[in-house]
Amino acid sequence: MRVLVHIDEADTWREALAQRLPGAEIVTSDDDSDTPADYLAVWKPPETLLRNQPRVKGIVNLGAGVDALLNNPGLPRDVPIVKLRDAGMGPLMADYVRYGVLHFQRDFDRYRAQQNGKQWREQPLTDKADWPVGILGLGAIGAHVASTLADDGFPVHGWSRSPKTLDGVTCHHGNEGLTTLMGKVKTLVTLLPDTSSTRHIINTDTLAQLPAGASLVNPGRGTLIDEAALLAALGDGAEEGRLRGALLDAFPEEPLPADNPLWTHPRVLITPHMAAPTPVRDAADQVAALIRAMENGESVETIDPQAGY
Repeated sequence: MRVLVHIDEADTWREALAQRLPGAEIVTSDDDSDTPADYLAVWKPPETLLRNQPRVKGIVNLGAGVDALLNNPGLPRDVPIVKLRDAGMGPLMADYVRYGVLHFQRDFDRYRAQQNGKQWREQPLTDKADWPVGILGLGAIGAHVASTLADDGFPVHGWSRSPKTLDGVTCHHGNEGLTTLMGKVKTLVTLLPDTSSTRHIINTDTLAQLPAGASLVNPGRGTLIDEAALLAALGDGAEEGRLRGALLDAFPEEPLPADNPLWTHPRVLITPHMAAPTPVRDAADQVAALIRAMENGESVETIDPQAGY
């Protein structure tokens, strides 16, 4: 069995998978070899790599988001695709979101603005119980984030396309459920996949449904947000708009172009898509288990290319 790895730090992944799949030949896309692979373990592979795999039996996407892979014109048809589901990313994402929620709930954005003006003024404290948080997307990572915030003492509302239940979380679904959630929360967190139905789900209409002074945290996919609508909701540099501020980790174009106005907006925090990097050790356990299952003909949870997740 031959497994081809394509990702940054591919040698680290190769070593980790070789330990977990001792009977397999593990190679990287940098190796000087044209021998086709039986399985691919990849993250954003080039089109030529995918086209040169006539005998591939399965593809493991080395991350939670599969949009780049599904949109690759070289993707072979009728080959099962599986993706990492949490694999150690949940706690990292929960920490990032927790920071974002606390940034606004504890008024650190306002204290930063006060510092720039050399103002010494304590803001009134808002209790966690009075700071409802909305989580759009209740997959493995979204559910972990929602449960973490609920355990922290925040009222948490979660949204998904179809009905779900999660202890300690008020769950909503469908268009009506989205409208209900948007009207209740002070911080909105977007953790949805990139699909035709989720692109620009944060737009002029949905932003208008948020209470005045709400905040946004997006560690999910950049395509979820209509940037023009977001900038309009944030207002200009002098006066706060309907939206108090935003913490953004993902963008439609990455790296974020230097001329993008989000860089210089005073109420926007930008991070370079670092919210939840894939921990190699935990992820390699899952990748090896998925490859063994596919090789043995066992059932695995595959991606639905039409749904996009």
